[in-house]
Amino acid sequence: MIIHVVLVFMVVTALIMARSRNLFAVVVLSGVYSFLMALVLVALDAVDVAMTEAAVGAGVSTVLLLGALYLCRSHEARPAHKPWLALALSLSTAALLIYGGLGLPDFADPQAAIHQQVVPRYLQNEVDVPNVVTAVLASFRGYDTLGETTVVFTAGAGIIALLRRRGNNRGRDEK
Repeated sequence: MIIHVVLVFMVVTALIMARSRNLFAVVVLSGVYSFLMALVLVALDAVDVAMTEAAVGAGVSTVLLLGALYLCRSHEARPAHKPWLALALSLSTAALLIYGGLGLPDFADPQAAIHQQVVPRYLQNEVDVPNVVTAVLASFRGYDTLGETTVVFTAGAGIIALLRRRGNNRGRDEK
């Protein structure tokens, strides 16, 4: 029941973000959306992923977007035309994803292919780590985590470089 309530809040947050022209409000609402997603992940017992979502989605991304917003205008310009093509593309993508999701096995189905083939391999614990979750995150997803860390670091360095350059230009204009 809690998951359904939080999912409704997420849909409402996404609809408000889509309608808003104030970019500051959109950035803050995207942080709220990420926090709500972290709550859903906690309710699904994926605490490690929830902590990452809260830290990166609600924390770091919000700070980086606020830094980028500092360099831009605070309101989005009105579109020159109606975006019917984008709407049609989005709706067709959503329809394809829903159609593909209908073919997936039930949640936690013990007869699903992943539980018959992949899970036994992970449970054999091919690495010398006693915890299965730690083995998957540190060993099997190590390069993925390194890539994510690199992307976040590069984005942060870019924002700092842009803010620093703008700060130096202000000092020159005042002299």
